[in-house]
Amino acid sequence: MEYQILNTSTCLLVLLVFIPTGLGICPSSCKCSGNDRNVDCSGRNLTVLPQGLQDNLTYLNLSFNQFVDLDHQLTRFTNLRTLDISNNWLKNVPAHLPKSLWELYATNNNIKVLQKLDTAYQWNLRVLDVSRNMVERAVLINNTLSSLKFLNLSSNKLWTVPTNMPYNIETVDLSNNFLSQILPGTLVRLQHLTSLYLHNNKFSYIPDKAFDQLSQLQVVTLYNNPWSCSDNQNIPYVLQWVQGTAARVVGAPCADQPWLWVSTAPVPAQPTALDSSPMIKGTEAVDREASAAAPEPTKVTKMHKQFKAKEVPPLATQRHPALSPGTERPLLRSPDGPQEAAATRTILIQDSAEGNASLAPATGSSTTPMTLSITSGMPTNYSKMPQSTTTTLRKEEATPSAPDARVPSRASRWQMGLLCLALLHAVAVAMD
Repeated sequence: MEYQILNTSTCLLVLLVFIPTGLGICPSSCKCSGNDRNVDCSGRNLTVLPQGLQDNLTYLNLSFNQFVDLDHQLTRFTNLRTLDISNNWLKNVPAHLPKSLWELYATNNNIKVLQKLDTAYQWNLRVLDVSRNMVERAVLINNTLSSLKFLNLSSNKLWTVPTNMPYNIETVDLSNNFLSQILPGTLVRLQHLTSLYLHNNKFSYIPDKAFDQLSQLQVVTLYNNPWSCSDNQNIPYVLQWVQGTAARVVGAPCADQPWLWVSTAPVPAQPTALDSSPMIKGTEAVDREASAAAPEPTKVTKMHKQFKAKEVPPLATQRHPALSPGTERPLLRSPDGPQEAAATRTILIQDSAEGNASLAPATGSSTTPMTLSITSGMPTNYSKMPQSTTTTLRKEEATPSAPDARVPSRASRWQMGLLCLALLHAVAVAMD
C-alpha cells in the first residue's frame, strides 16, 4: 500500500513539473524566452491575442500585426514592463493598460488623439513613443507621468507644443509636425530637459522667454522651419538666444542672412569721422639765441613738432553700420557713396612762416612742406575704437641751402629794435 502511494506521489510530481511545458505555455505563433515571460508575437497577422499567454509576462511584442482594438485586453498582465504595439491599425492607445509599464511603443498606427486617461495612471512609465501617427492633440495631466524621461510625438499633425509635460522629462521629439506656436509657460518647468527636437515644423518665430528656463539643454534642432527673418519684432529673441546658449543648435534660424546676426548683437559706439580740413592746433619754436652783435652763422638742426587734431563733428551719423552684400566689414556712408573702413588721407600743408617771408631777406630756402596723415572711418575691429580720434603731425625743417643765410625770428627783431632805441636814447643824453 505504501509502495502504491509512493508511486502515485512520484507521478503527480512529474506531471506538475513537465505538464506545463507539454501544454504549451508559449503560444505556437510566438517566440518565448526567459521562462516564457518574454514573448515575441510580431509579424503574425494577428487580429486577437493568442491563447496561452502567461499573466506574469514582462515583455510582449505585438508589432506588425492587424490589431484594431486592444482595449481592456492587456490589463491582466500586471508584471508587464515593455509593450510594443507598433505598426498595427489601432485608433487609440489601448484603455486600461497595466500600471507596471516602463516602456510603451505605439508608433505607426492610426491614433488621432492622445487622451488624458491614456497616461493618467502610468506613474512608472519612462518611455512613451507615439510617433508616426495622426495625433492632432495630446492632452497630458499635470503632475502625472512623473517617471517619464523620453517622449516621442514626431511625425504627427500637432499644431501646438503639448502643455503639462512632466517636469522630469529629458528628451522631447516634436519634429515633423505642423507646430507653429508655443503657449506661454509650456516649457517653464522642464529644467531637466537635455534634448529638444523641433525641426521640420512651421515655426516662424519663438515667443519671448520660451527657452529661458531650459538650463540643462544640450542639443536643440531648429532647421527646416519657415522663419520670418524680416519680422523685426518677433525674430530677434531666438537669434539672441542662439548666440547666448551653451546648447548645440542644429539649424540656426536665418543662417543664410548674416546681417541679421550683426543687428541683434550689441551695437558698439559709433566713431566719428574726420572732416577733410581739420583745425590743427600747434606750437611754434622760438629762437631765443639772438645777440646784439652780428650773429655768427649757426646750423639749424631738425626739429620735430607734435600737433594734435581737434575733434570735429562727423559729416553724417548712422544708427547701425552698413554691411556690403559679400562681407561683414562695416562701411561708412558719405555723400559720395560707401567707402571702405579705415581710409587714410594725406594732406600737404605749408608752414605759416611763408606769410612772413616778406619781412625777412630773400633766401634760397623754400617753404617747408608738412605731411598730415589722418586715419578716419571705422576700422575692422571697430568695437575697440576710441570715442575720439587723435592725429599726429610730424614736421621736418629743411637745412638752409646757404650756410651763412639765416632768417631772424620775431623775437630777434624785437630785441634788435629795443637795442636801437637804447642807443638813440644814449646819444640824446650825451648831446644834452
